[in-house]
Amino acid sequence: MSAGAVLTGDAANAPVRVLVCDDQALIRTGFATIIDAQPDLEVVGECADGRAAVDLARRLEPDVVVMDVRMPVLDGIEATRLLAGAGVERPVKVLVVTTFNLDEYVYEALRAGASGFLLKDAPAGQLLQGIRTVASGAALLAPEVTRQLVGRYAARIRPAENAPAHTTLTPRELEVLRLIADGRSNSEIAATLVISQETVKTYVSRLLAKLNLRDRVQAVVYAYRTGLVT
Repeated sequence: MSAGAVLTGDAANAPVRVLVCDDQALIRTGFATIIDAQPDLEVVGECADGRAAVDLARRLEPDVVVMDVRMPVLDGIEATRLLAGAGVERPVKVLVVTTFNLDEYVYEALRAGASGFLLKDAPAGQLLQGIRTVASGAALLAPEVTRQLVGRYAARIRPAENAPAHTTLTPRELEVLRLIADGRSNSEIAATLVISQETVKTYVSRLLAKLNLRDRVQAVVYAYRTGLVT
């Protein structure tokens, strides 16, 4: 599909626009073919290195970037940081896909601002669902996985001097944030606080907005960085 394709029709029904970045042509083409075959997804561009990914993403404004880690010119972690990291004015949702199942890569990807992480040998259905999940604004990693990963590196991601303040949160919102950082799902938070899941969703949306965080993954990192949980 042409990188310059223009979407028409009702924006609400428009397909999720995806940029695929991988230095291996076969994998890149395979991903693009799988994604483009879906009626609700559309590949708007492909590239082979991180610098090209940053340039294309800024020009094409895709909904999701599928990003490899090890690439020439600029690696996927640094490209993710430039597209979705702290201080980026218009962050792009990034789904990191790699052959390397190493905690260090997962941690660095999340720290750089990625919204999800998948292995390249995951079934095609997982890749497609991962793109849809990230595009919807949700984090791809399961809560308990997020907690384990961030917890393992907590000492390295807590620069206390310049950590942002959470004084804008109400006591109940702080309570919900702690439970998110503890790896609790919405249903578990609802059971713990004896409130409905809809109320939990409201609290989660509110605290993310107040702290200018994109998703639950960032909320977990934030909780550790500020010392709210240890």
